[in-house]
Amino acid sequence: MPEWNVRVRDFFRRPHLLKRVFKLTGWCIAGILSLMALFVLLVWMGFFGKIPSREDLRDIKNPIASEVYSADSVLLGRYYQQERSPVDANEVPETLKNALIATEDVRFYKHDGIDYRSLFRVLIKSLLLQDEGSGGGSTITQQLAKNLYPRKSYWLASLPINKVREFLIAKRIENVYTKDEILVLYLNTIPFADNTYGIKTAADRFFSKKVKDLSVEESAMLVGMLKATHYYNPRLFPERAKKRRDVVISQMGKYGFLKEADKTQFQRKPLQLKYNPTSYNAGMAPYFRAYIQRELLEWCKENEKEDGSAYNLYTDGLKIYTTIDSRMQRYAEQAMQAHMKSLQKRFQDQLNKKKIESLAQAKVRQLPQYKKLVAQGMSHSQALAALKKKLKTRIFTWEGEKSVEMSTYDSLKHHLQFLQTGILAMEPQTGDIKVWVGGIDHKYFKYDHVRESTKRQVGSTLKPLLYAAALEKGVNPCSYISARQESYTNLDGWTPGNTDEETYEQKYSMEGGLAGSVNTVSVKLLEKTGIHNAIAMVRRMGINSELPAVPSLALGTPAISVLEMVNAYSVLANQGMHREPSYLISITDRKGKVLEEFTPDDKPKRALSRESTQLMIQMLKSVVAEGTGASLRSRYGITNDVAGKTGTTQSNVDGWFIAVMPKLVIGTWVGADDPAMHFRSTALGQGSATALPIVAKFIEKSNKDRALNDVMRARFPALPASLSSQLDCKRSKSNKNFFEKIFTPKKKKGVKVTKYKGRRDRNG
Repeated sequence: MPEWNVRVRDFFRRPHLLKRVFKLTGWCIAGILSLMALFVLLVWMGFFGKIPSREDLRDIKNPIASEVYSADSVLLGRYYQQERSPVDANEVPETLKNALIATEDVRFYKHDGIDYRSLFRVLIKSLLLQDEGSGGGSTITQQLAKNLYPRKSYWLASLPINKVREFLIAKRIENVYTKDEILVLYLNTIPFADNTYGIKTAADRFFSKKVKDLSVEESAMLVGMLKATHYYNPRLFPERAKKRRDVVISQMGKYGFLKEADKTQFQRKPLQLKYNPTSYNAGMAPYFRAYIQRELLEWCKENEKEDGSAYNLYTDGLKIYTTIDSRMQRYAEQAMQAHMKSLQKRFQDQLNKKKIESLAQAKVRQLPQYKKLVAQGMSHSQALAALKKKLKTRIFTWEGEKSVEMSTYDSLKHHLQFLQTGILAMEPQTGDIKVWVGGIDHKYFKYDHVRESTKRQVGSTLKPLLYAAALEKGVNPCSYISARQESYTNLDGWTPGNTDEETYEQKYSMEGGLAGSVNTVSVKLLEKTGIHNAIAMVRRMGINSELPAVPSLALGTPAISVLEMVNAYSVLANQGMHREPSYLISITDRKGKVLEEFTPDDKPKRALSRESTQLMIQMLKSVVAEGTGASLRSRYGITNDVAGKTGTTQSNVDGWFIAVMPKLVIGTWVGADDPAMHFRSTALGQGSATALPIVAKFIEKSNKDRALNDVMRARFPALPASLSSQLDCKRSKSNKNFFEKIFTPKKKKGVKVTKYKGRRDRNG
């Protein structure tokens, strides 16, 4: 017999030694169990971090995005760190619950937070048999615990400590909440693809649906995504997402949640997304949401919750209701996109490449990337060379966002070439802002062309305000003003001119001068009014920008924002009463409790007489009927009761059109960010060609919406006979009488030399 067999035989013949081994083994097991118990006790006592109490669990508050709504309760967008909105239990369909349970935790309704059977299966199959397909042992409740209280690092002991913490928290969750409440909490906390948190946001993001309206296959796709949110992202990897969805449907059939025939039917359905990229840049009115964000942050600082802490715009789930009308906003954005896309093509065809290069050379120094390189010690030429290296990037185009190989410098040149726009619509009687479009694309062009700080020369759109001042000063609308050119010797020989030379031999009534936008008439009318009188009245109408007290004011040389101009024109539609613009209605907490209601502090203030506004509206109707805004009717067929004024600044840098309707005032500006970029011809660059079409398309779309009939089809009151008679005169007539026409010889072209009688002072 081999020696080792003898030794084994002798060992078992010594019972006292065997007894010692069993005893030692028992002590070891007891010691290990004691250490494990002590370990669990230490975790339970909070030695490795506090375990949330039942009270803590009852008051679970996930970071919830604050939401911005239109006046008609349509979601415009969110402010968030994690894009998350909670869903209530009654909104979760049974099919979604079934898909989740069948895939993640089929014994969910049978265990108390920890599924010991699944743990034992994982222990045997995964650890002993090395079967990677055995599944996980974590229950939905444990996953909820991990989502609510993320794992921390404890060096080598991280896994056991975190697992025990999750076991303990899961047990407490089960004692605090019902099973259905746990499911809803889980669905509200789980992350999905594209930085989306919670089932409500995911349903809206991927299917543009409410959770309660999700179908079986849609529920299965969202649940399937939870295994690996990026890998199974249906937007990026539709084939993978469909295969994973079909696995979930198969699980639902396996555990009796679906019949075999239904399971096959759902698996055959294609993956149909209706992706809704609601982000800071996407969604409706992104420029408006960015505009009010600063004010909302200030509100949060100044207002406290019940616990004494300040509100957080990004995590407290506030609901902000605004005056924006979602239908009008959508139509304005669609009108802008349709027109600006075609206008950009015409603009692109006449751009000067040398000018673009020159602008890019100047603008590159303002780039953060350039400043960083220079700060690192590079010279200008070295930094420029570095920025001219090609890399993968994304650019804006009117055919959609594109991924390209392009240098930072070339990307700058590309984006410099785009025309921009600002569009604002306001209800004149209340000051409520209904539409706000600050540019062509908020992701690529952050600069808002509506807000007060964004000012551009207004051109002839300022003239109606100055004409209104003339009426207030007592100037007779039918007193004729000569359009002859004059040169102002004490203003460096400044000689205002008209676009049409034939106008110089005419004299005009106020209505005729405004309809034809005759510059020389406007300058002389301003002198009759008195520049300081005109400025004072324009201020009362809501314009706070600098207004130079010189005759060129009549030509619209000041730089003024779209917001101010629309506010001022609203006075004309509101019978001479001025209202400050308003845009917030109320703020509520996540449960709907009203925290603040916003009511305009200012009472309407009289800016000019009712009679003057009625006369001005009639004159501005003539602009649309047969003046510079006539294409609104002749080309676009707009039949609404509309008054309005176009504006074009020097070298066609800025194009404007402001439309006045009884219940809506719409202002539009179009131009490049840099004034050096502009149309070469007035035919292409004037306000009637650049800005007016957007308003026309907006009105056309709004007219088709019956819900907006009350606003769009409203009509101005008929002009009283006493006022109508004041406009009962020819719009224009010759400067010469009958005998002068016959006997006066033609003079050579020239201008009358005159002297400006006012003070040359730029304060207003």
